[in-house]
Amino acid sequence: MPEPHGHLHRHHLLLLLFLLITATNSAPASATTTNYQIFKEAPQFYNSPACPSLDTNEMCSHQAVHVAMTLDAAYLRGSMAAILSVLQHSSCPQNIRFHFIPSSTANHHHLRLTISRSFPSLKFQIYPYDSSKVSGLISTSIRSALDCPLNYARNYLANLLPPCLSRVVYLDSDLVLVDDIAKLAATPLGDRSVLAAPEYCNANFTSYFTPTFWSNPTLSLTFTGRKACYFNTGVMVIDLQRWRQGDYTTKIIEWMELQKRMRIYELGSLPPFLLVFAGNIAPVDHRWNQHGLGGDNYRGLCRNLHPGPVSLLHWSGKGKPWVRLDANRPCPLDALWAPYDLLQTPFALES
Repeated sequence: MPEPHGHLHRHHLLLLLFLLITATNSAPASATTTNYQIFKEAPQFYNSPACPSLDTNEMCSHQAVHVAMTLDAAYLRGSMAAILSVLQHSSCPQNIRFHFIPSSTANHHHLRLTISRSFPSLKFQIYPYDSSKVSGLISTSIRSALDCPLNYARNYLANLLPPCLSRVVYLDSDLVLVDDIAKLAATPLGDRSVLAAPEYCNANFTSYFTPTFWSNPTLSLTFTGRKACYFNTGVMVIDLQRWRQGDYTTKIIEWMELQKRMRIYELGSLPPFLLVFAGNIAPVDHRWNQHGLGGDNYRGLCRNLHPGPVSLLHWSGKGKPWVRLDANRPCPLDALWAPYDLLQTPFALES
């Protein structure tokens, strides 16, 4: 006697779940569970009538908005949510070009396939990043996640991306936009600034460097004549041509080399950017980086929004929204990230 259809459907579902669990449990030690994450296909987003028409194969168009992001297994779920948020709130989503930077040892085929399945029409390129050059320059910081070599890829953007690109918006993977990225990309950089980012001049700037730095008669003069303020490097608008002309990658590396000889800062990849650029960047409204939603670097406690309007929510800090949601211990603001989560859960397979 044949099985009822509903019973057969449940049988297939259980079999699929068994195969997923078996594949995960039998994975070699070097594999990551992200290899088995399945993401849903995002909706297709179309340009409004006023958008300029671009060649769909053109990755260097000056009329396009160019977005650079790193990609890695641990943050892939965050990256997918960030991509979706950029497209969903853009007036001209088909005119956005994504430039993804994974480690050279990552599974690039898997990353390309994952992105293409969720975003079939997305225009993107992958640029492998050889982190061996920077690995020897990384000093241990207050949180191990900050020491990941991929965090330092932003130092090399001008070398990794095609020479034809003149301007790029760099975004971290633990954020979502709720506004049109074209507004951020159009930030005026003035006559001389290499990058633009929201500045926070109320932050205790001296705390980002050690007493060794401030007590050194030469180093302590680094910021003389500069109104140096803290800025977060997770959201930046960068003029790549000016960066190349000024050889700013070398300037950052020189500070990292000094850090290996005498400890002048504690916080990963941020302080070299402050040493080179603080006081010389173009301003961006704070709405474009409501940062710190992941809490501090030690406990990752819940945080509230800063006062004022919001265009971008950034879960910088220890706590990531997808981790807290999975643990059923979300912070209130994690509910604003959840609608952009494309992860296909086993419970959603039946639908």
